Amino acid sequence: MSYYLAIDFGSTYTKLCAVDGKNKKVMGTSKAFTSIKTDIREGYYAALKDLQTATGKIEYSEKLACSSAGGGLKMIAIGLVPELTAKAAKMAASSAGAKVTNTFSFEINSKEQEEIFRAEPDIILLCGGTDGGNKDVILHNAGKIAEIDGNFSVIYAGNKSAADKAENILKKAGKNTIICENVMPVFNVLNIEPSKNAIRELFIERIIEAKGLSEIKKEMTREIIPTPLAVFEGAQRLAEAFGDLMAIDIGGATTDVYSMCEGASSIPNAIVKGLPEPFAKRSVEGDLGLRYNIGSLLDSAVANPNFKLPENKVFSIEDMKEWAINCSKNPEIISEPGSSNRKIDEFLSFHATLLAVERHCGTMEKVYTPHGETMLITGKDLSRIEVLIGIGGPIINSDNPSHILKAAVGSFYPYLKPLKPRFFLDKKYIFSAMGLLSRINSELALDIMKDEITEIEGSI
Repeated sequence: MSYYLAIDFGSTYTKLCAVDGKNKKVMGTSKAFTSIKTDIREGYYAALKDLQTATGKIEYSEKLACSSAGGGLKMIAIGLVPELTAKAAKMAASSAGAKVTNTFSFEINSKEQEEIFRAEPDIILLCGGTDGGNKDVILHNAGKIAEIDGNFSVIYAGNKSAADKAENILKKAGKNTIICENVMPVFNVLNIEPSKNAIRELFIERIIEAKGLSEIKKEMTREIIPTPLAVFEGAQRLAEAFGDLMAIDIGGATTDVYSMCEGASSIPNAIVKGLPEPFAKRSVEGDLGLRYNIGSLLDSAVANPNFKLPENKVFSIEDMKEWAINCSKNPEIISEPGSSNRKIDEFLSFHATLLAVERHCGTMEKVYTPHGETMLITGKDLSRIEVLIGIGGPIINSDNPSHILKAAVGSFYPYLKPLKPRFFLDKKYIFSAMGLLSRINSELALDIMKDEITEIEGSI
């Protein structure tokens, strides 16, 4: 018999999923609070004990795991210009499962050096210049990075003509340095897979140990990968059956958005600006988590020009601030169904979705040319996406998940959000598990997702 156990060590909860490969079904799921501050195995074994009440003890043929414990992999991306290599660097980092905390462009200065030092990144992704192009800026930035104290690694993915010299500068300063192919070898042509793979390898080599997973690693039959990468691969697999889709994953530390579509402009004669974006795209918003970063989420929501409290006035701004403080101190806290705190969670989940999708999707603006008025498009046009999937506890456990998902729906201007999508829900939170499973049995993962990812009422 083929039984699989998939484990997701999340920033807030450790989630387990047991799969019966022969009968192509989920046998059971469970979760427990992720015990980052003590030993991460405590949460794992607590969840495993709960799972065994439903499945009994099982001899698993494969044990697979992913992790975003502690908020995931912190990365800073540095490029030549924001519209080109800096954006390419951010795409590579996000698709690999990293949390990009900041991006810098042009020649970094001493003030920006201090910002990087205070951010305490795990990795700096250094890019800049097409192959054979500008070398001065990336070598300047390599020198500035070499001067920064900190236990971080540097991935060089810029102009190949400057690679050897940059590597010497960084290694002389004691920085662990990996040289990759250029993220933009030719103007407007992306090449993010090599740096994406390097980020993943660094995660395996370094971050796993840092999060207290070394003993768990011995129990697994495959390498542990970043949770966002597992979700990313699960979304890619599901798109083969569902077609173009968007998935929104609200977590305790971040809100992630995934889009699987070409994103070509649907507007005739529009002018397209900037880099072409990949079919499979992930963005991560580190200020929009519902527990660890709930304070910054509340601040961002209130700062939105369209912000307003619910008309029934179930809670006030002061109530929200009090709840945010409580959640920050006690990230394992769960709001009671029907309570005012649950309504605050749902209200903030709506705004997390709204802000994250607006940052993820393309935009359009009116411009005037000698031939008259036209539209300028930047980024992916997601207006034609018909499948919108909710992932993560705040959506799954909501009393009204379709209301939260409606925050991702647009009216075509200025954000190119989905116009008339159908709403689906990952009710058992198996997306990351299926991403893990797809690496060893792609057909089985797809069959299970088609059964488990179900449509809900409230679609547009």
